[in-house]
Amino acid sequence: MRSPAEASITAIGRSSDLLDQVDYRLAQTFEEKEEIYNLRYRAYLREGAVKESPEQRVTDQYDDLPNSWTFGVYLHGELYSSVRISVLTSGWRQSCSNEAFGEILNPRLDKGEVIIDPARFVADPDRVKRFPELPYLTLRLAYMACEYFNADLGLAIVRAEHQAFYRRVFLHETIAEPRMFPGLLKPVGLMAADFPTMKEKVFERYPMMRSTAFERRMLFERVGERHFEPQPVASRYERASIVPNS
Repeated sequence: MRSPAEASITAIGRSSDLLDQVDYRLAQTFEEKEEIYNLRYRAYLREGAVKESPEQRVTDQYDDLPNSWTFGVYLHGELYSSVRISVLTSGWRQSCSNEAFGEILNPRLDKGEVIIDPARFVADPDRVKRFPELPYLTLRLAYMACEYFNADLGLAIVRAEHQAFYRRVFLHETIAEPRMFPGLLKPVGLMAADFPTMKEKVFERYPMMRSTAFERRMLFERVGERHFEPQPVASRYERASIVPNS
């Protein structure tokens, strides 16, 4: 039997090969959004994280906010997984992680830090066993967001049984123990990684997590939208070099 580390390496290797077949799509149409909301429901229901519902969909007040991007991950034209990326700044603080762990995140936002909050990460329960690389392919979007928005911190809001994966693969640390979150039946904890410090370590171990500036811009640039315009965001090193007016 392969060890968890060996299984991760195998999945990463296959993920690199699958990158040419993956299509990351920003959910924009009603049909695209509904397909993702139904996928969330099926995945959460299989895990026992939500109750049965006649609507068979899971959505919340953060899905359509200007600082959120909801992506579907498609293989061969079929939806396999999804994740929502929220960008937190001092001016835009709305996200599910900040709702649950605001006492931890708001002080950092007060300092001008940029935080990437990936949430609603789900995979098709009928396909995920055939594709153990889905978590890597999907969460790669969070790394692209961290680079595009010059993030200081990358988050992961996860249940206790999934924390070992994030700690081993993405070098996350637990910064808040699991607590109940509205709409879910199981508690979730908050993990985080200092992106500027950890990114090269992750990229060295898993080169497929790298991306090009063109790919990042195609996914996250919103042309003509004035209500949330995070670019350009200064890095922490640029912010540190700014001298206040005397």
